[in-house]
Amino acid sequence: MKNLDPRRARWIRLRMGILSGLMGLGLGGFVASAYRVQVEDGASWRETAEKQRQRRLHVEPKRGTIYDRNGMALAVSVEVPSVSADVVEMLHGVDTPVAQADVLHDASVRLGQALGLDPSELYTRLATKHRFLWVKRRITSGEASAVRDLEDAKHQTRPIRGLTIEGEGHRYYPGRELAGPVLGFVAPDGQGKDGLELALDDELRGHLEDVKSLHDRAGHSLFSDAATDQEAYEGHDVTLTLDEGIQHLAEQELDAAQKTYETKGASIVVLDPNTGEILAIASSPGYNPNDYGESDVDARRDRAVTDRFEPGSAMKVFTIATALANGTLQPTETIFCEHGSYKLGNVTISDTHEHDWLTPTQILAKSSNIGALKVGLALGEPALYAAFRRFGFGEPTGLPLPGEAAGVLRPRGRAWFEVETAIASFGQGVSVTTIQLATAFASIANGGRLLEPILVRRVTDGRGRVLREGVPHVRRETVPPQTARLMTEMLTAVTEEGGTAVEAAVPGFRVAGKTGTAQKADPATGKYSVDRFTASFTGVVPADRPRLVISVVLDEPTIGHYGGDLAGPVFRRVAEGSLRYLGVAPSQAFTRADRARQQAEDDHTAASKPASLPSFVDTARIVSPMALAPNEVRIPDAAGLGARDALKMMTAAGLLADIEGSGHLVRQNPQAGSAALKGSTVRLVFEPSS
Repeated sequence: MKNLDPRRARWIRLRMGILSGLMGLGLGGFVASAYRVQVEDGASWRETAEKQRQRRLHVEPKRGTIYDRNGMALAVSVEVPSVSADVVEMLHGVDTPVAQADVLHDASVRLGQALGLDPSELYTRLATKHRFLWVKRRITSGEASAVRDLEDAKHQTRPIRGLTIEGEGHRYYPGRELAGPVLGFVAPDGQGKDGLELALDDELRGHLEDVKSLHDRAGHSLFSDAATDQEAYEGHDVTLTLDEGIQHLAEQELDAAQKTYETKGASIVVLDPNTGEILAIASSPGYNPNDYGESDVDARRDRAVTDRFEPGSAMKVFTIATALANGTLQPTETIFCEHGSYKLGNVTISDTHEHDWLTPTQILAKSSNIGALKVGLALGEPALYAAFRRFGFGEPTGLPLPGEAAGVLRPRGRAWFEVETAIASFGQGVSVTTIQLATAFASIANGGRLLEPILVRRVTDGRGRVLREGVPHVRRETVPPQTARLMTEMLTAVTEEGGTAVEAAVPGFRVAGKTGTAQKADPATGKYSVDRFTASFTGVVPADRPRLVISVVLDEPTIGHYGGDLAGPVFRRVAEGSLRYLGVAPSQAFTRADRARQQAEDDHTAASKPASLPSFVDTARIVSPMALAPNEVRIPDAAGLGARDALKMMTAAGLLADIEGSGHLVRQNPQAGSAALKGSTVRLVFEPSS
């Protein structure tokens, strides 16, 4: 600048100084801003960055499995595909409202066709422009393939963006209707809605908190904390005391009884009296939890725990047991039963048959109402009421099932009148549930210990650690052990010759039990109905070394109404099958006698057997008219009768009927007059009258 004019040189130096000063100010401002961003506001900006690249996801854990006592799966969770949409991503790069509407309309039409959805309804949902919404949950593999094709740029000129197909838990019940009312079902939102699925929902669902997930700029998940320890998030597995084999047998026989006797409903409980473990609990009608939406609400009810009924003569067991324990009744004492009719105040109480003097064993075997009420009145109202409470009536058993009824003993706030005490002695004016009746009988079978019934045997977490176990728990003593043993022996008379439940006798085993035939109250009149009954039988087998207590309740049977005739055969068939299944051998003495009798029958009838009979007829059991075994009946002749009358005749004879056609009976197989085992099936063919 030496050659420049001094004034020009000064101007240049001034401009350079100004420019350098401005650059210095700018650099200083930049440094100050950087300091503020990185140091002063660094924490908040780091938090913002973390929020952008990390998201907190709520991942639904896998629902726990429900097993039977032998490890057979009763309810499992399987992954099925579901499709969701990110509408913001779907409209990425589309600016104008008209163009966005066009994209959403096109996506709605094509997705609707692929998934079987209404396009207009789908368009309304997509128009909300949410970052996440379910398009359709639990789709088929074919629908999933169609959705993948719609988002594939290689196959579509206008691929649909923002679609995601991910696995979602779906509850599946391998046994279909097996234990449906007990298990319940799971709604699409993953919540248990009935049965054990509802009662144990918190344990089955698991307890997963929100987890962190790393995403790329397009919003796709790259890594999630949930994948690091999946077992810790899964729901707990539940092992029940139910036995799939016994449960299937109980449901099969219960359904057959409901159809045969045309009942309004039915229930059965099978439990181990020594531990309180429930081996089977069933209701009929039942339903398939896989298709719960197609079932009636009434069919989902677990009748064994929710339905109350008057037990009728079954309560005589607890009345007499308490009187024996208290010393107001002696085992050999005789009670005058008034020739079958007894007037108490303005109420007349009758027996089915006329009786004079009966011992306690005979009162049970003949099911005398008058004998039972005299025992109850001698015992007194306070003692009788306290006894029923000790046996668990009037309070829930504590099963983990929703809607368990407590039953009814009496109106609150007052004692029973004399008539109320009398009728309560033989089971009128009180109500119980099937599970209550079974647990009360179990206390007689196990020596006087009222056990809490156990349905959940074990709960384990995702790593297999046992969190809790169901162990036998004695709630209280009902009667002394010697009284319980005496009652068990006395109750065997009910199933022996002359008792009210010979149909409940199990070949090879001694059975102790009691029938119940109770008239149902008519809500319209407030009186007992003359044609609506509850028929029941509860028994212990084997009586000498109890393994099973089985309680069968049939609600409003149309054909017949006596507990011994209707519920007794159901008990027998379930007991026979269950004892075989458990490997319980019959009495050796009985087996030898039975084998000798069988050999004599075979020798006697070898020449008289028909040449050919259908497969459902046990030809080894068909005998000549002169030889009829104790557990056999003669097939009655129902020729010319209508279906209802023929069915009544077969039922009265202790046989089941397989009906074909309509009109009047033209053919039956086996033929009338043949001998067959009680509970066998007779094929009845009907044709319209010409």
